[in-house]
Amino acid sequence: MRVRESTGGTRERIQAVALELFTEQGYEKTSLREIAERLGVTKAALYYHFKSKDEIVSSFVDDRLRRMDELIEWAGTQPATLATRRELINRYADAMFAGELPRVMRFFEQNQTVLKSLAAGQQMRERMMRLGHELSRGDDSPAAQLRAVLTLFAVHSSWFAVRTPGITDDERRKIALEVADELLAKIADES
Repeated sequence: MRVRESTGGTRERIQAVALELFTEQGYEKTSLREIAERLGVTKAALYYHFKSKDEIVSSFVDDRLRRMDELIEWAGTQPATLATRRELINRYADAMFAGELPRVMRFFEQNQTVLKSLAAGQQMRERMMRLGHELSRGDDSPAAQLRAVLTLFAVHSSWFAVRTPGITDDERRKIALEVADELLAKIADES
């Protein structure tokens, strides 16, 4: 089956198929040739859009980084209160549970070792720390800093730690936010 779509549509299809293969068999075990074969295109056609697997990973990480940057910017304009923290983690969960991002989260979880060596993985860690800072802003205690980061991981961990068969994304999100809220409630508001 040949892909006959616009350049943007082809690029999105490559991202989706690569993400599928990276999650199924791992980043390191997936070749560009396999991605091209699953798409039904030549390797040259794939190279037109992406020169490497790293470029493919960076392309779907870039969207997530953009969303995180928007959240960091928004949070920086808000008061350091529990209400702001709750809204920030809700917005973060909305962003992480939207569209293709659940599949991206599964990819991250299953390919952590590889991500650590990629620039995209380093950028993700830096943004996570900045989001954690915004969640603990106003309470500089080590416990608040840890709670803030654990709040973010509550959202992430729901993708692999909650193994209940048949659980919906909405139920998974609700559980993650309940745990996150327990952590947020112990971070002091700005005085």
